[in-house]
Amino acid sequence: MTADEREEPGPRDRAGSRHVARNAFFLVMGQVTTTALAIVLSASLGRYLGPEDFGVYYLITTMALFTYVFVEWGQHYFVIRELAVDPARSGELLGTALAQRAAFTILAAAPAWLVAWALGYDARTQGLSVLLILASLPLFVAQGYSLVFRARDAMGRDAIVTVANKGVTLGLTLPALAFGAGIPGVILAQAVAGVVALRVAVVLGRRLGTRQLRLSLATARKLLAGGTPFLFMTAAIAVQPYLDAVVLSRMAPANVVGWFGAARNVLGTLVAPATILAAAAYPTLSRASNDPATFRREVRSTLRPLLWLGALGATGTYLFASTAIDLIYGSRGFGPASTILEVFSPFLFLLFIDILLGNVIYASGRATPFAITKVVNVVVGTALDIALIPVFQERFGNGGMGVVVAFGLSEFVVCAGALFILRRNTLQLATALDVFRAIGSAALTLLLFHLLPPLPPWAGLPLCVTAFASSSFALGLMGRDDLVMLRTLLRRRRG
Repeated sequence: MTADEREEPGPRDRAGSRHVARNAFFLVMGQVTTTALAIVLSASLGRYLGPEDFGVYYLITTMALFTYVFVEWGQHYFVIRELAVDPARSGELLGTALAQRAAFTILAAAPAWLVAWALGYDARTQGLSVLLILASLPLFVAQGYSLVFRARDAMGRDAIVTVANKGVTLGLTLPALAFGAGIPGVILAQAVAGVVALRVAVVLGRRLGTRQLRLSLATARKLLAGGTPFLFMTAAIAVQPYLDAVVLSRMAPANVVGWFGAARNVLGTLVAPATILAAAAYPTLSRASNDPATFRREVRSTLRPLLWLGALGATGTYLFASTAIDLIYGSRGFGPASTILEVFSPFLFLLFIDILLGNVIYASGRATPFAITKVVNVVVGTALDIALIPVFQERFGNGGMGVVVAFGLSEFVVCAGALFILRRNTLQLATALDVFRAIGSAALTLLLFHLLPPLPPWAGLPLCVTAFASSSFALGLMGRDDLVMLRTLLRRRRG
């Protein structure tokens, strides 16, 4: 054990942990609410649209998300890091960032249409993809305010904006589907909900004391220059889902794309805890990045609960994938989506780790070498897509299984690259032991379920959590410090 590992945390360390816990609490509360709304929305879309149209909707959504990576131009990480250090620049940075988002959205519509046309999609898919990009602008501008909220550890305001958007989206989408408006009606509902979210964000930003927005050309140049390394990073992350959807749509029937879209939506919910914890820790990690000893402690204190959640999520996904798909989408039209989830479950744990390692690298200011790693990851993943989709489509009639296998294998490239970039000056040897503890907890839980007869979900789910928690305590994955963070969350909740 190193001196850094033996050193007791000081007041600044405890304050950082409290910031992370408070941020995580608000993000968790917002995520719980939005997840519930998103599940109802996704279930409604799947059941009303059917696998084929649901596949089209998933495809254009993936196209829009990839387009908005370039519209954002790395603002998320760059602006939060800048504001976390110098909050007085909020008006100038936010005003310039919002103006850039609006301008880039309009400019991106035409190239997005050209790409859809060049890929050979029909006129309906081309038009819907452009319509969704333009309709998403109000929400995207509203999300710009979250940069200030997160930089100032005001995650509660960010959660309110997200919940407001999801709630209005659901409230407008359900009638649109009931009246047969189809995908265009869904897109219109999202546009109106985005306007509502923008209004909420503006009000909350003023109450937080955000300075008057103003546009600065000098700041715009800094945003472009400072955001470029993060752009490469986020583009490398977002391009893989985009390429997955495109390759699958060209090599498998439309209903297979629908199955894969349903599985990816569930996976998005499962990955949310990792995203929440990494986002909650990012401002604290950014502030601690200049102190190596503090930085190491913050990384490990964040990674331990993430390992716990990742291993539990992977275990539960393998055991209850069919239950989730049947409950949300119905097994009649989307049954094969559960097989996609089961195949991906072992890789979910690795994905949790990679998400946090990426945020650690961003906070330390080493995004460029990690972007190179992600480029290699994309090349490997796409090559595996092309090789594996036809194999799984021919043997199992489900090319989506090939996509998740390719994605999971390519994540090993990300993990290896991240570990090489961080090396021993950031990660502790004890972290490797925590990883094995998490894997051991999952293995013991799966062994228990293998020995028991089949259980109904109402009995199996609580038993899964209980068994995993008991195993993790027995193996030392969860300890006193982790309980202290949990207690801080609970106290914040009672307050």
